[in-house]
Amino acid sequence: MLSYRHSFHAGNFADVLKHLTQVLIIEALQQKPKPFVYHDTHSAAGRYNLKDKTSEKTGEYKDGIGRIWQRDDIPAPMTTYVDMIKSFNPTNELSQYPGSPLVAKSMIGHSQRMELTELHPTDLALLQQEFAGDRKVRIQKTDGYKGLNGAMPPAQRRALVLIDPPYELKTEHDDAINGIVAAHKKFATGIYALWYPVVSRAQVERFCEKFKRQGIRKILRVELNVKQDTSEYGMTGTGMIIVNPPWKLEQQLKDSLPWLLKHLAQDEHASYTIEWLVEE
Repeated sequence: MLSYRHSFHAGNFADVLKHLTQVLIIEALQQKPKPFVYHDTHSAAGRYNLKDKTSEKTGEYKDGIGRIWQRDDIPAPMTTYVDMIKSFNPTNELSQYPGSPLVAKSMIGHSQRMELTELHPTDLALLQQEFAGDRKVRIQKTDGYKGLNGAMPPAQRRALVLIDPPYELKTEHDDAINGIVAAHKKFATGIYALWYPVVSRAQVERFCEKFKRQGIRKILRVELNVKQDTSEYGMTGTGMIIVNPPWKLEQQLKDSLPWLLKHLAQDEHASYTIEWLVEE
């Protein structure tokens, strides 16, 4: 299945948590002069027009980045992320939102390599157009996990791997775990950041419990739930599982999540979680 298009969801509360985490990890990698590679397994399109019919159809960005991007009380760990969004919208009208590949490129410029994989033909064409002529970026039309496994270990010996599956298929939670386990066996020191939706609380807990049993150490989980769990259809929260997180990341998220919860909550039952699934 290739029906999922991220353009319907760009800039929503899940993107805010995902891209904030991505930015903080890249900032940590940039603290050392050694090269690293950014690897994105489900790249989608490079950027999104929030005024086109797909984004406007759902309007999800209005309850995500739209609530916070112009506030003047941004927590310190969030400033790079929010300033980036402002740079894409210089007229003070929120109309552009970067996808994760463009978030990475905005930070690393031409100093580091990027490996991008995507299967959806429309998004692949947009991705290729966004990075046309950039020799530091390799784009492949292939299954994200096959591309990841084939690229490990990277020559740079440092990497951030962002895994953002659409979760269209029943097997995708297992596919994500298996993909990380296989890559980790070949490259145990890489940083692996996996996004997941909170649609079924029972499914999320089974997923996290299975992840804990894989023999991988140092796994941090962060979750932002903008409303109460429900048995009805729909995403009520979003999470990231990070293998080998930079040492400051836990505290940076602790400094950011209460503020995000305050401004992104959609009911009085909103909550957040920051915990170690497996400690070092």
